[in-house]
Amino acid sequence: MAAPLRVGVLASGAGTNLQALLDDPEVGPLVVAVASDRAVAGALERARRAGVPTAVFAREEHADRAARDAAMADWLHAQDVGLVVLAGYMALLEAPFIARFRDRIVNVHPSLLPAFPGIAAVQQAIDYGVKVFGVTVHLVDEGVDTGAILLQRAIELPPGADAAAALRALRPLEHTLLPQAVRLLAAGRVRRDPGHPRRLLVDA
Repeated sequence: MAAPLRVGVLASGAGTNLQALLDDPEVGPLVVAVASDRAVAGALERARRAGVPTAVFAREEHADRAARDAAMADWLHAQDVGLVVLAGYMALLEAPFIARFRDRIVNVHPSLLPAFPGIAAVQQAIDYGVKVFGVTVHLVDEGVDTGAILLQRAIELPPGADAAAALRALRPLEHTLLPQAVRLLAAGRVRRDPGHPRRLLVDA
């Protein structure tokens, strides 16, 4: 029998997506490491309360972003992490980090990719005038939110909703889809769609 997947989480903020992972009865025991680029990130305290090892990799403490990412990758490797989950991690990852964890990094993004990648995705959607908003969980590659898509879910919001209201409405979707994605990956039920490079298939 294969060893259980060991999950490392990167988070920059309050850590509500991390908490959703920790609270999931299947996923929580898999989370073995939490790192942040901010020493004051609330996610770190959530991890400590759960007894999960933490580390901080602040940009200013390293020569450059590449050095920061190399140190972070080394730490995750030392924790024997097999899957890296970006749960509100707001720093870009360098290509060598992505290469070390190729097809083993997942991110949750507050739009229906490929629409509205990058920062301020919800405000982008509002400015464009969309009526349907959504959340995407995808693999991370060297592009900006260009990795293969695993899960998506959409909702309609009332006219006039601002970015803050939209984000509040989308948060429960994030808290549902991110643990679901980890469960699928841990079960080995995810594979690439040979006919569509930006899509992942889920086996029954």
